[in-house]
Amino acid sequence: MKPQDIIKEKSSLWVFGYGSLVWKPDFTYKRSKIGYIKGYKRRFWHGDDFYRGDKEKPGRVATLVADQEASTWGVAYEVTDSQIEESLQYLNMRETILGGYVTEMVEFIPKEKGQGPLLALVYIATSDNPIYLGPASDKEIAAQIATCSGNTGHNIEYLLRLAEFMRLCCPEVEDEHLFSIEAALLNIFREAGGIKPPDQKSLLLGAI
Repeated sequence: MKPQDIIKEKSSLWVFGYGSLVWKPDFTYKRSKIGYIKGYKRRFWHGDDFYRGDKEKPGRVATLVADQEASTWGVAYEVTDSQIEESLQYLNMRETILGGYVTEMVEFIPKEKGQGPLLALVYIATSDNPIYLGPASDKEIAAQIATCSGNTGHNIEYLLRLAEFMRLCCPEVEDEHLFSIEAALLNIFREAGGIKPPDQKSLLLGAI
């Protein structure tokens, strides 16, 4: 379903974020909910040659991979009326044109008890995208993240903010892929003679 078709049909729209959108939506919204979607796993398999990397050294960012047994946690944002067109225009540039993501509609399940599922728009980068990087080991992904930066900052920030979001907002969820890459990244700095990664607190200031 194309964004313009969504605009015609709705006066309210939910947008689900599972990567940088969880801490940096950068569009006006009415309210947000923490929760999850089923049937997808989050993987650092997509390349980023603009925000967290460049043409020479693309960074690693999250996308969703279909997996019937999996679920992915994040934040859904409700946009209403004029916010819908404004947010979709912004997200089309951020996620589709510059990021290489396509849109899907998914069922979002809020964490808050007593809340029913919602239909939400989500951005997914697939393997037919020219900057899709595909699977790699946790150590390989961490090594790539450790050396890449782009127009909005270091690739390390992207990883650490996402891991921190999961710990703060979804403490009961064990995201093995995410936390294994984080551990491998921190190990790289330990093995480099105690060199510390960018201060985590400064990176996370105002993140949530």
